[in-house]
Amino acid sequence: MASFGWKRKIGEKVSKATSQQFEAEAADDKDLGDDDDANWVRAAKRRKEVLLEDCVRKSKELKDEGANLAENRRYREALVKWDEALQLTPEDATLYEMKSQVLMSLHEMFPAVHAAEMAVQRNPRSWDAWQTLGRAQLGLGEIALAIRSFQVSLHIFPMNPEVWKEDLSWARKLQEQQKATKTESVQALAKGKELVQESIPDYDFESDEIVAVCAAIAEKEKALSAAKTMVIVSASGTVETVTEQDNCPATPDETLFIRAR
Repeated sequence: MASFGWKRKIGEKVSKATSQQFEAEAADDKDLGDDDDANWVRAAKRRKEVLLEDCVRKSKELKDEGANLAENRRYREALVKWDEALQLTPEDATLYEMKSQVLMSLHEMFPAVHAAEMAVQRNPRSWDAWQTLGRAQLGLGEIALAIRSFQVSLHIFPMNPEVWKEDLSWARKLQEQQKATKTESVQALAKGKELVQESIPDYDFESDEIVAVCAAIAEKEKALSAAKTMVIVSASGTVETVTEQDNCPATPDETLFIRAR
């Protein structure tokens, strides 16, 4: 008869030292996996940094090339260089500000204002960008907006003599001229209305002179209506003019067959 004894658990056959060694190896493998992940993240981050550095370096080269072209009045070529640079560094406010200056030199005021606004959006603390924006706005005739832009530029850099003496002074002078022109136009319009009103005489139709003239015209009309003339053509072809009074009208005989007035 077989006897049944207590079964030892499977894990009990593994020695304690072996178990500890296994756990240590598993921990090492986990550390290696974590290190691989960390290395991959660092490598990706480094590649991104290198790419950004290359973009910044290439953008600066294009910016300098465009500046040299602009100094030689090759404005269109400069714009091409700066547009390429903006593809690499779209947040560079200086590129937009330089582009706005060149567009003003080409008398393209709407694109110049847009480029200056982009520069101000990307760097609101740039007094250069605000100054350029004000000049572009002046080119469009927006004097009030230009004065505000120059004031912001001076708020950022109060000791800038160029904005004080040239830009803001000129803008205020234009504003005064604009106000004077509007005043003259209003005065000329009012004067024209007065002249139109004065050109229509105010007749007094009840004056003695007007009454006398009307009476004379009435007497003349009465005299003309009192005497009437007729043209009589006889059968023989004789034409005769006869005056007919209202109180004694003339009666033609049988020889008359045509009567014309």
